[in-house]
Amino acid sequence: MQKLRLICFSLFALGITAAAHADEKRYVSDELNTWVRSGPGDNYRLVGTLNAGEEVTLLQSNDNTNYGQVRDSNGRTAWIPLAQLKAEPSLRTRVPDLENQVNTLTEKLNNIDATWNQRTADMQKKVAASDGVINGLKEENQKLKNELIVAQKKVNAANIQLDDKQRTIIMQWFMYGGGVLGVGLLLGLLLPHMIPSRKRKDRWMS
Repeated sequence: MQKLRLICFSLFALGITAAAHADEKRYVSDELNTWVRSGPGDNYRLVGTLNAGEEVTLLQSNDNTNYGQVRDSNGRTAWIPLAQLKAEPSLRTRVPDLENQVNTLTEKLNNIDATWNQRTADMQKKVAASDGVINGLKEENQKLKNELIVAQKKVNAANIQLDDKQRTIIMQWFMYGGGVLGVGLLLGLLLPHMIPSRKRKDRWMS
């Protein structure tokens, strides 16, 4: 009887093979909750369930029955069909992660959009300020041009007045010169007649 038990135990040990990598992470399929058993086969009693999408650790597997021994997050161990284990996280786990990633990307995009809007507003302010400076310079330039035109007109008027004064002075000098010349000429004509008559008068009186 003891030998029979030893043979059965040996056969049972040979039926259970260790997993290729111990303590591998696995995920329960996304279907309904899965029943787990106390041993590697359908003939073992049910000991509970695992939630769909729950993360478990694969401890070992039985290639004959295609069952694997897993440990859940609470530290409980049980056997579950390998077909109901997935190597990738379940949709129930991935969807929240994807939602978090989408939310993170959305927040980054919003921040980028806000930053871009702020930069655009700053650039618009700078452009508006530059336009104001340019317009001010244009107005100042036009003002200087107008002042230059007025100054040129004043200079032209002063030149005209100066020319008129110079002509007046020249005319006055001509008039003074003509008057002196006329007086000299008149004296030149009268003096010869006045001097001889005096001489003749002096001779007669002697």
